[in-house]
Amino acid sequence: MASLSDLSLLTTQAYLNGEWVTKPHSFAVSNPFSSEVIAEVSDCDEHDAASAVACAKAAFPAWAATPAIERSKLLKQWYALIIENQAELGKILTLEQGKPLKEAVGEIAYGASFIEWFAEEARRLYGDTIPAPSQTKRILVIKQPVGVVTAITPWNFPNAMIARKAAAALAAGCTFVVRPAAETPLSALALAILAEQAGIPKGVFNVLPSSNAAAIGEVLTQHPDVAKFSFTGSTRVGKLLTKQCADSVKRVSMELGGNAPFIVFEDADLDAAATGLIQSKYRNAGQTCVCTNRILVHEAVHDEFVSIYQDKVARLTLGNGLDENTDIGPMIHPQASQNVHNMVKDALYKGATLLLGGTPATENNIYPPTLLTHVTPEMRVFREEIFGPVSPVVKFSHEADAIAMANDTEYGLAAYFYSRDIGRVWRVSEALEYGMVGINEGLISDTAAPFGGVKQSGTGREGSHYGLNDYINIKYLCMGGIGQ
Repeated sequence: MASLSDLSLLTTQAYLNGEWVTKPHSFAVSNPFSSEVIAEVSDCDEHDAASAVACAKAAFPAWAATPAIERSKLLKQWYALIIENQAELGKILTLEQGKPLKEAVGEIAYGASFIEWFAEEARRLYGDTIPAPSQTKRILVIKQPVGVVTAITPWNFPNAMIARKAAAALAAGCTFVVRPAAETPLSALALAILAEQAGIPKGVFNVLPSSNAAAIGEVLTQHPDVAKFSFTGSTRVGKLLTKQCADSVKRVSMELGGNAPFIVFEDADLDAAATGLIQSKYRNAGQTCVCTNRILVHEAVHDEFVSIYQDKVARLTLGNGLDENTDIGPMIHPQASQNVHNMVKDALYKGATLLLGGTPATENNIYPPTLLTHVTPEMRVFREEIFGPVSPVVKFSHEADAIAMANDTEYGLAAYFYSRDIGRVWRVSEALEYGMVGINEGLISDTAAPFGGVKQSGTGREGSHYGLNDYINIKYLCMGGIGQ
């Protein structure tokens, strides 16, 4: 931790009901690049989870009754403190997650932007009046917070995934309990330090670090006092957690896996498309749910595009995320690197051609940027979410073929395509079965835009003014006896 100039944002205690709690047991957090243990963090159990929910329930009535303008002020103070400490938060994130520091610092700003956004949206939870069927009645609609919200967040964006969930929940008047990924709890606890400094009341924001995902998950999904559960992670785990929420009919939002196509049509700006593909594919070493998974290139420009793209990929710098020149850092752990390599070996066995990479580093969990051509739909790199820095290229002949291949998946989170034909832009945008589409753009995440997928990529939306919908109940009031 020598790279940190300020240790005040580093804690290994759980944050429950406004108190910093040391547990008798702990779990290790390691730097993915060096494998060095950087912290031993308090390991919460299911009893702590139940206690956190109880505290959040107790804090809910006062927080829900707090005027929206006051909740807004507290969230804005939290935002200001995060921006003030952006550099140190970025270092903590890189140390435990591995991504390049420039990406980590960017994630801090991205996460904070949701807190700022929902601080403003807190004051805009407007109701409605509806024309009544008679002079003696009035019909009104009001919006109220759902109650206690619990969440489980992933290791790939350990700051932003918490911030965009918690910000919406708190803005709506809900209280919040989160279990961060065991690989990356330090970023979550640093957020809690700043929430406390901002004046967020006791019990409103709780962080529950734990190595026992299954036990904590059962409490957060099945506890009767939890009104809503939010999850970002794999589709496999998301299905299990959704089932656990079903018995008590909890409100659920799921941001799950993806298999994003990136289509390059024959009329595309090839250099711009290659640049956009680099941005989409290799951010966080390909360990993002919206990163490109399958690259579909029209046969008329296939060879030229691959040549341009290969040249750009070859220039990327691999290394320690703390080095300022690093473009691609380590995978989160050795098993992740091995999983990616198994997919590459499957593709090569089935006839793919290797143009770059394909050989994992012997240390530091680095997997090199890998480029494959002659990829077919039978290969795992086409069918499955890669979650690593591998670019599989597939050739197509007609627009309809590209759309069919793009939609040939149970996932539906993000898709991308490049074209300068305005008619094609509309046709393809409407035909792609995805919740988000990037058109001549490789980076699509934005605070003001609704983030989420369709099919087995999940339900609900995060960010934008739609992002409050999952945290509120709509109540209809019928007022009678108003006659003349």
